[in-house]
Amino acid sequence: MTDLHQIFARTDETIVAPGRLLLDGGPQRDMAVLLRAGRFADVGDAAALRARHPQARLVELPDHLLMPGFIDTHTHLTQSLGKSLVFGEPSEIFRRIWVPLEGSLDEHMVYLSSKLAALECLRGGFTTAIDAGTRSAGHIGKLALASREVGLRLVVAQICNDLGGAAVVPDRPEILRRAGAHLAACQGDPLIHASLAISIPEAASDGMLREVSAMAAEAGVTFQTHVNEHLVAVERSLVAHGRRPLEHLAHVGALGPQTLIAHSTLVTPSELNLLRDTGTAVAYNPVASVWKGNAVAPALQMQALGIRFGLGTDGTRADGFRLMDAAESMQRVAYGLASGDSSCGGGWLWLDAATRMAADAGGLAGVTGRIAKGLAADFLLVDLDRPEFTPSHDLSWELVRYGNRDQIDAVFTNGRLRMVQGWPVDWDARALMEEIRDLAAPAIAAAPIQRIHPTADSLIDMRLA
Repeated sequence: MTDLHQIFARTDETIVAPGRLLLDGGPQRDMAVLLRAGRFADVGDAAALRARHPQARLVELPDHLLMPGFIDTHTHLTQSLGKSLVFGEPSEIFRRIWVPLEGSLDEHMVYLSSKLAALECLRGGFTTAIDAGTRSAGHIGKLALASREVGLRLVVAQICNDLGGAAVVPDRPEILRRAGAHLAACQGDPLIHASLAISIPEAASDGMLREVSAMAAEAGVTFQTHVNEHLVAVERSLVAHGRRPLEHLAHVGALGPQTLIAHSTLVTPSELNLLRDTGTAVAYNPVASVWKGNAVAPALQMQALGIRFGLGTDGTRADGFRLMDAAESMQRVAYGLASGDSSCGGGWLWLDAATRMAADAGGLAGVTGRIAKGLAADFLLVDLDRPEFTPSHDLSWELVRYGNRDQIDAVFTNGRLRMVQGWPVDWDARALMEEIRDLAAPAIAAAPIQRIHPTADSLIDMRLA
């Protein structure tokens, strides 16, 4: 096994020549990248690259694929302490579990939860996560600090609800002041990018929806909200406004290229047209649909219409390969089987949706998501010397269906090695885990969580009694 930690401990100008390089046109042989100052300074034919940069150090990795890091277009880092508490629970778990849990966390617990989630992201090959914002009381700085320490690129939202759905709901001037301060605090940060959010449309007044979306557009950042995920939320909107949630966002002027809609699983043909015509992006969260949703977003139809979308976990499980597999599988089960579509987008679509398309949906197309000159060197080294890739006939499909996070040998962000074989190289993850084991149970016990079902473990204990 190549000692990647030792090889990449040096940060001087380096040419990396992998066995395969995942570019816009698919996996390519005999290609290389030049790493300089945290970016891909050059990309091209390996021999030509060496001729152009004879002074650069050369690292040859013939058994590896160098590919863009995955991008999670929708997650919740401050929910990691209660992950399995939602298993088997009915929809709208945010009302009974997530809002009470997040709202009860103090600064240190927000930090620990975020750091644990960021660790899981990197272990799963996610070099970037787009966080919908914490509902805790003013601790967003701890969320950003944790991500920065781990080395995860983060788009983090300041929640701007003015009608509830958060631990603290300030008045309108204070909400807008905090939003502006958040935008300013993230300027120039190499890893942390600002976003603004409203949890769900009904958690904000029409004026706030309009103003926050416009504020995000003016600042060149994303405006995030959860829309059309559950039947009950669609019905509440119809009762309150006579319009479905997406229709209502369009009515108040909150859609646009700056807007990133989480879920959009329950969408009508006219709502798909709204997404297309406004340039609004969607986070397609297939695992969330399986675990707690009412439907599956019509991602293949979105692609055919030219609607921007990327893949998201919704905080379910942090494994980029399994996310791609779920994305393709859910399209096949929900739509492909009935229509006889045996391809369901092909392997390449899901690789693209997990990287380049996800960066575009999250407002980071000019920063990351591709192996391209000038972009941040956020990438993975995947070991191809594995039974799953032997023999290899179609690597794109193989990555989608056979890939797993244990095949990721190294994770880099901003050209810096962050993780080797699932563990960080410059901080003690096991010490973090030990502290969380000590503190998580009291934190959960103190939160006013309401579960509908007992845990599976307790049911097993009852049957054995």
